[in-house]
Order: sequence, then C-alpha cells, then structure tokens
Amino acid sequence: MRRNNGIFPTLVFLILAVLICVIASLTVSASETPKLSARAATLYEPKSGRFLYSHNEDTRLAMASTTKIMTALVAAQKLSPDETVIIPKEAVGTEGSSAYLTEGEELTVKELLYALLLRSANDASVSLAIHTSGSVESFALLMNEKADALGLKDTNFTNPHGLPDEEHFTSAHDLAIIAAEALKDPLISEICATQKAVITSNTSTRTFLNHNKLLHLYDGCVGVKTGFTKAAGRCLVGAALRDGVTLISVTLNAPDDWNDHKRLFDLGFELTESRLLARRGEYSYSLPVIGADGASAVKAELSSDVRAVLLKTDKAPVADVRLSRYFTAPIEAGQKLGEVIFTLDGKVIARGEITSKESVPKAKKKVFLAKIKDFFKK
Repeated sequence: MRRNNGIFPTLVFLILAVLICVIASLTVSASETPKLSARAATLYEPKSGRFLYSHNEDTRLAMASTTKIMTALVAAQKLSPDETVIIPKEAVGTEGSSAYLTEGEELTVKELLYALLLRSANDASVSLAIHTSGSVESFALLMNEKADALGLKDTNFTNPHGLPDEEHFTSAHDLAIIAAEALKDPLISEICATQKAVITSNTSTRTFLNHNKLLHLYDGCVGVKTGFTKAAGRCLVGAALRDGVTLISVTLNAPDDWNDHKRLFDLGFELTESRLLARRGEYSYSLPVIGADGASAVKAELSSDVRAVLLKTDKAPVADVRLSRYFTAPIEAGQKLGEVIFTLDGKVIARGEITSKESVPKAKKKVFLAKIKDFFKK
C-alpha cells in the first residue's frame, strides 16, 4: 500500500499552529490578570469610568491611613486653604503617625493638608476635623455624606485618620472613586505629587517627606496615599499619568504593594490610549441668524480638540452634531451655539463645543421685525 507522504507534514504544521495560538492566548490572558499580593485590588481609569482590573473589589476591608484621602477631600471642600487652624488639645498626642503638633499652635489648612498627606499625621487629621465641624464624630458624618453623594455602597467612616474600628471600612472599588474625586481638587493633586515639603508654623518648622515611594519607583506616578495598621495590613492608593491617560490603582492588605501597583500600571497603560476624536475647527458651519444688523449668518466651529481615553481595541466612536435651526442676534464671539457628542456603544464618552467665530450685533427694532418677516417667508 502506498503511503501519502504529504499528509503527515501537513498534520504536524496544523498541530503546531494550534499550539502557537493557544500559547499566545494564554500569554494575553496572563498579561491581563497580573499576579498580586493584595487581598483586594482594582485599577480605575477615571475619565471613561472604566475599571480595567478588579480582584475582590467589593470586599469590605480596613483601609488604614488611605482614609485621609477622604479627610483631605472634605476639608478642602469645606475650608479655605489659607484659613488658620489653631491646634486643639484633643488633637495633641493622637495615637500613631504624627506631626507632633502642640496645643495652640497655628497652621493654615493648606499646611495641615501637607502634614496629612505626606507625613500621614493623625494629629493633623483630628485638627482638621475639629476645625471643620467641631468634633471627630461630626466630621465622620460629613465623610459619610460625601461617600453617599459619590454613590459608594461599601464604605463607612468613623474617624478621619483610619485607626482601627470595626465600623470603619471601604472597598478597593470605592477607594478608587474617592481618590479620583480628590484628585479633581488642584491643591490635593499638587500635594499628593509632592515628595518633600517644609512647613513653618508660628512656633516651629517641620520637614515632611512623602511616604509614597511610588513617586520615585514608577515613571509618571502622581500620588496618592499609603496606609498601614496591623489590622489593615499594607494599603496603598496610587495614581499615574502618561500620554494623557490617568490611572488610579488600589490595593488593600498587600504585602508586596509597590510591585503590585507597578504591575497594575503597566497593564493599564498597555491597554489604554488617549485618542484624538476631532480637531479644533474640524466641524465648521455657517448658521442662519435672525435679527442681525447686516448679517444673516454666523460662522461657527468646534472650539477645541476633543479627546477620550479608550481601550486600544475600541472601535471609532459615533459623532452626533447638535445645533438649532437658527439663532437670534446678538451673538458674541466664542458663544456656545451647539455641541458634538461622541458615543461608544450608546455611552457618552466625550463632548465638544461648537462656538461662534465672530460677533453678530442685534439690528435696530424696525429692521429686526422686517427681517423676521422675511425669514419666515422663505
């Protein structure tokens, strides 16, 4: 019986091809699920609202001093940065990490925020709490009100510093949302990215070094906050910015947290991009105007570039231009006349304003009435 010598090599080739595909798929899968030490973790891209990685993200856990992100957010929203705070006796000697503040010492809110976020000073957190609302307990109520306003379901605060309490907890998911909200505040964002600060009060000068080693361990890191207690373990919230993409990473109870966050950031920047959806002036129109002095149209265009953070595998978003049929004078240069709305899978991901390129003055009353009649005759 004759052997078909062409079949065997073909089968070998097919088997090898299948094996290569399987190995490739396993490699991609492994890159998307980094091995972490954390009991709970998440990676959040705040501009799109996407969670790029999650592990036990809704598990309620102790958060230690990452609590102070919410403390800073509430204090910054309730107080002026230059407002003077007189250190109360209740804050002096607070257990744990401390700036060694003294009763009656005077610092500004801004200076206390540096102590809070760089030194992780518990006495600074109590000082801010009492100055804001009169007591630690009432300040915790403000923290919980803010958590409710952010739609958080697995967070409860009983203090502004994060010392152990069974009723004081959060989740990796919720902590990412809190950090994203806090970083919208320019002062908090500035402080979180600072490695060293010298603060002078009416009685002493102190130097604070940021506990967050990610600031020099990872290129592009801009925050946010460390935390540790025996009960909570090592907790860390990170933030990094590269090429227009900001990522927020959270680990709770993570023995190897620095490396956990580097892996999370690497994954996030591999998956995402800041994509240009439209350039300034790309959408341009001549729009009808009634009641104008010597003009029947106004030139308008997209006022600025529009970008969105997307997965590199996302398809092109859909653009929807929204403009009125006509406009009434007067119109000022730069006035918003409409917008371009970009959607992906039915979700709005970006908006761009269409604005007037010129001013169009209003016609005198008689001319105005005549032009209205002419317009509706057309």
